[in-house]
Amino acid sequence: MNREMRLIPFRVEKIMKAADENIPQGIEMIKAPKLWEEDFKGKGNVVAVIDTGCQPDHPDLKDRIIDGRNFTDDYNGDKNNFSDNQGHGTHVAGTVAASLDDQGVVGAAPEVSLLILKALSGEGYGSYQGIIDAIHYAVDWRGDNGERVRVISMSLGGPNDIPEMHEAIIRAVDNNIVVVCAAGNEGDANEATEEIAYPGYYKEVVQVGAVDFDKNLAEFTNFNDEIDLVAPGVNVLSTYLQNEYARLSGTSMATPHVAGAAALIINQCEEDFGRELTEPEIYAQLVKRTESLGNSRSMEGNGLLILTKYESSPEDKKKRAAKVSSQNKQ
Repeated sequence: MNREMRLIPFRVEKIMKAADENIPQGIEMIKAPKLWEEDFKGKGNVVAVIDTGCQPDHPDLKDRIIDGRNFTDDYNGDKNNFSDNQGHGTHVAGTVAASLDDQGVVGAAPEVSLLILKALSGEGYGSYQGIIDAIHYAVDWRGDNGERVRVISMSLGGPNDIPEMHEAIIRAVDNNIVVVCAAGNEGDANEATEEIAYPGYYKEVVQVGAVDFDKNLAEFTNFNDEIDLVAPGVNVLSTYLQNEYARLSGTSMATPHVAGAAALIINQCEEDFGRELTEPEIYAQLVKRTESLGNSRSMEGNGLLILTKYESSPEDKKKRAAKVSSQNKQ
């Protein structure tokens, strides 16, 4: 199980010193800012990002990172050094959680905490065992105040169905963790052919395909019978190495939109229901917030993620408005 897992190929469209959008178009497209207005910003939730690591002192991310660990041989195998030496993981982390502070960019869940698990090297490779260990670590991890992981984001894939990896994912889901995975970028735009990568193809995960900002399916996005939904994945702006920003394309970029959105949904629904939701309940709430684009299920699953598709009850809305008003007065 060595060096068989890889970063899903992606395109770097542009790298820049300063962001040209404070709220990236993809975050606007899924309507995340509408939930921020109701004070749902991911606070209290932890998203584990299993990727190439993250720049820990990036201005938009340094306040979001709660902990991290290295599962690769990079940095001489130093388990405490989860710095990103590739760029991909920092970009993914920013789409999940970049802070809402009127500078740089903002992620889907700007008050969520990030557990950075570096399981892919600077070359974009990692062992299956490293991925498996990272998943188990996310399940077992606890913060100083009892925090635990509610969502795992994985923008990676490989051709092989590894039973031990599948078992780790099942364990995560059994512990009420939503596991969000990229579908892959081997698509040929032909509905008649299937493109399959793991762990995205496992039925227990939320498998995410990509669309552009015009709601067209990305030319590269995989089609198969386990696609759950699609999200923005073309020319996506987010954080990058050396305090910079970049526009990247790939289902890797669609995945963190959904991971961040899941944290917002947990905030919203657990307040409405007055209890903790199970993973199947969170998944059900996620797919309720989709809009069909008119393609087949194998192409777009349930459709495009739109967070405002769900309507709280009038009573819940009234209580929430009173809460936000009270906070604004303080």
